[in-house]
Amino acid sequence: MSGERKPSYLLSVLSNKCPRCREGRIFKSGNAYDLKESKYIKMNDKCPVCGQPTEIEVGFYYGTGYVSYAITVALTVATFIAWWVLIGFSIQDNRIFYWLGLNSLVLLVLQPVIMRLSRSLWLSWFVKYDKDWANKPADHNERVVPEQMGNW
Repeated sequence: MSGERKPSYLLSVLSNKCPRCREGRIFKSGNAYDLKESKYIKMNDKCPVCGQPTEIEVGFYYGTGYVSYAITVALTVATFIAWWVLIGFSIQDNRIFYWLGLNSLVLLVLQPVIMRLSRSLWLSWFVKYDKDWANKPADHNERVVPEQMGNW
């Protein structure tokens, strides 16, 4: 048994790495706030390291809406608890409205990061890590119609 360690799942998802090799970047731009020409959400067709296709089938990323929703709910609950512990809520003043404003601002600023994270998570649930990725070619799903790629 070799001394090679399996790359961390959490770190590979948070850094938007390919779930198969956990080395290649799945997004063309490393900056989540590269808003010119929507570069922040453009993905490579394949992992530049192992060749794993990033779009497994047409409409594959529609499910990321549910993942993004769960992340935003978790962030909202976290900001609510942090506000409650640090500042508190009261019926005598409008602190809840200040929290709502702050929460909306946080979610708006983090939206590009949330979108990328939800895509990275979604892909990682369908493509598993392969420790022998260098010796095995990537699976190419037969359900992909090349003419329909990117029509969503």
